[in-house]
Amino acid sequence: MPENIKEKLKLLPNKPGTYLMKDAKGNIIYVGKAINLKNRVCSYFRPNVNDAPKLKALRAKIADFEYILTSSEIEALILECNLIKMHHPKYNISLKDDKSYPYIKLTSKEDFPRIFATRKIIKDGSKYFGPYTNAGAVHETIKLLKNIFPFRSCKTMNPKRPCLEYHIKRCLAPCTGNVTKEEYNRMIQSLEMFLEGRSDFVVKKIKEDMTKAAEDLKFEEAAQARDRLKAVEAVIEKQHIISEKGDQDILGLARQNNTTCIEVFFVRNGMVIGRNHFLLSNSEGESDEEVLTAFIKQYYNQATFIPKEILLPHEIKEEKELLSTWLSNIKGASVHLLAPQRGAKRNLLNMVNDNAKSYLEEYFSKNPLDSDHNIKISLEELAEHLELDKIPDRIECFDISHIQGAETVASMVVFENGVSQKNGYRRFKINSTEGKPDDFKSMQEVITRRYLKSTKNNPLPDLIIIDGGKGQLNAVLPIIKEAGIIDKVAVVALAERFEHLFKEGQKEPIVLPPESNALFLVKRIRDEAHRFAITYHRKLRSKRNLVSVLDHIDGVGSKRRKALLDHFKTISKIKEASLEELQEAPLMNKKTAETVYRFFQERKKHN
Repeated sequence: MPENIKEKLKLLPNKPGTYLMKDAKGNIIYVGKAINLKNRVCSYFRPNVNDAPKLKALRAKIADFEYILTSSEIEALILECNLIKMHHPKYNISLKDDKSYPYIKLTSKEDFPRIFATRKIIKDGSKYFGPYTNAGAVHETIKLLKNIFPFRSCKTMNPKRPCLEYHIKRCLAPCTGNVTKEEYNRMIQSLEMFLEGRSDFVVKKIKEDMTKAAEDLKFEEAAQARDRLKAVEAVIEKQHIISEKGDQDILGLARQNNTTCIEVFFVRNGMVIGRNHFLLSNSEGESDEEVLTAFIKQYYNQATFIPKEILLPHEIKEEKELLSTWLSNIKGASVHLLAPQRGAKRNLLNMVNDNAKSYLEEYFSKNPLDSDHNIKISLEELAEHLELDKIPDRIECFDISHIQGAETVASMVVFENGVSQKNGYRRFKINSTEGKPDDFKSMQEVITRRYLKSTKNNPLPDLIIIDGGKGQLNAVLPIIKEAGIIDKVAVVALAERFEHLFKEGQKEPIVLPPESNALFLVKRIRDEAHRFAITYHRKLRSKRNLVSVLDHIDGVGSKRRKALLDHFKTISKIKEASLEELQEAPLMNKKTAETVYRFFQERKKHN
């Protein structure tokens, strides 16, 4: 144990708080909370033969720690949730990609609210429903709501005339005063109740609106209300009443290898209104209780609705009371965590568990590399076939893209522990071979820029993969040696035709076994580098082609060309612009505007 840790352990207080474990580079690798910091933190440094492999691995990495005192265990729990969400520590159980879950947003603070899909929660007074794990489900829900409740979807209301949405009866056109603020917001209230699962209230309210409209001889409004009622009732028929009236979340759990699936069924007012499944990584060696506790903290810390009752597949003993108090404080009403062992509620839990198991089996059948267990096997296999001294934790792969030397670009993708790290991706516009197709020279340039000129704040990989054959490998090896990293980094080239790997000093290629995990991983990394390079190349080519169209117009030089693109944003909008709109653009005069206008009008005639 390092001396600095020994001294800090002596000074730990017997008070509640949150602790952060750090590695030698100062990265936060684990966050936890404790009612007694001294007892809890010291326990990490008392080795036991029965310790889980994950705890042993964590202990070996701890080079330092810090702690934050809180006034209560509840405050420590809240801080723990926020720090895990902020830092995504390597050794904490974590929801995969939890930042990217989509929500449905209701802009309730606007005079005429609208709803749309979003992945960001902003404290602007709006209401959010979710999270959802499937963006397609979000858009389908919004499409369904649009058919039932004709809310506006435009970002800014145009008071000149109603748009197409109004004419096809999918918007009430509040922009033109066709509906009052009060009438519009009554509809939004029904929409909100529908999203909350209170469909019986929605039915009652629509019936009242329909009756009142008929009594006032507003037969068109009554007919619209009738159509909405039919649509709502059609949706309700698909929902199943499963319990007495009330709100519940039912959590199911299934585990396979090192991945856990938590299935959540949403019961609102006694009916199942939807479900979501969430994957948790880094759960190997953790008990079901620990996994459920971690999920509840992370999920409900960002959930937009907390029901009165949460049914659990297993009992939570250690932190049950604490979690219940925390959730109750968030909701403003009592929240109960229950793990029924028999009866109707147990049957519901068994059903949700079966759904979780089914989803996990289907997921792994479609994504054989996406289990931590399979990724580990892939990396071990790759290290064995390439005769590496250690498993390659960080892999960097390079690819070149161009058309006959034009717009030559390169990509670098990064995989850590077998998982892509998109914040480490880089793209390069190649300068040394413009107009001359030379993949060897292009690869030399990008390798030089990465390992000779841009090493600051960029960690070295354990393995470099060059997309190409033996020639590509021989072209870059001198640069790797010049950078002084040849003894620290393994370098291989991947020939696309037969998926053969070439390594320095070996005449014959390394052939990975067909259908092996190692081959799947290498192909995935290569394909990702290829995709990233092609995307950048297409972007540059598209930009060049757009500019070249304007270059054919008399009177449009580089300054006017830039001004037009800055003003209209796209070439399509320039093509569709009226003469008056072109004259109003920066740096344009009447004569040049007429030239531009005629140019595109002539092109339309000939197309």
